[in-house]
Amino acid sequence: MTATATRYLHLVRHGEATPDESALTENGRRQATLLGRRLRGIPFAAIHHGPLPRAEETARLIGDELEGVPLHRSSLAGDYVPHVPHRDELPPESADLFLRFLAGAGEEEREHGPALARRALDRFTGPVDGEQDRHELVVTHNFLVAWLVRDAMYAPEWRWLGLNHANAALTVIRYPPDRPASVLLTNDMRHLPADLRWTGFPPGQHL
Repeated sequence: MTATATRYLHLVRHGEATPDESALTENGRRQATLLGRRLRGIPFAAIHHGPLPRAEETARLIGDELEGVPLHRSSLAGDYVPHVPHRDELPPESADLFLRFLAGAGEEEREHGPALARRALDRFTGPVDGEQDRHELVVTHNFLVAWLVRDAMYAPEWRWLGLNHANAALTVIRYPPDRPASVLLTNDMRHLPADLRWTGFPPGQHL
């Protein structure tokens, strides 16, 4: 009889990107390398990363610090809008803010993002079959990290909005076979010096 084991899902937003998002900045490369060093010793089965250059480069630099962990490119780890809420799903006091934000998303993102998000839940979440616990790393973008944290917390679908993650910050979700998911870490930046934390966010939010 097949046993069921725990999945540990490690989620990472890509490192700081150049203004045109075609590559990482020097800070972004430092962030990715330092995160890779922090993750040494974890028996990862795989590193999954989105297809955009900033995610792919981050995954490669992390992988350079690990030993023998295969990298897999996946559209499910890409940059897309996972859920577009209707106004009546949102808190009245923040509905205008969130809807203005979502109005900037492209039509393709809005049309295909929710289907990708559902597939990402199927692929990356839940316990695993077998006798051994599994550790997987997904190098992705802020929206997907927020979507998966929201799901682990059994929060409403719209609640991915407003969950912000720093570049190269680490989030870990545990999916045991016999109880609900647990968010073990979220937006953890202890591997980064102060000057590399919270890049990409407004000044004054470097915590």
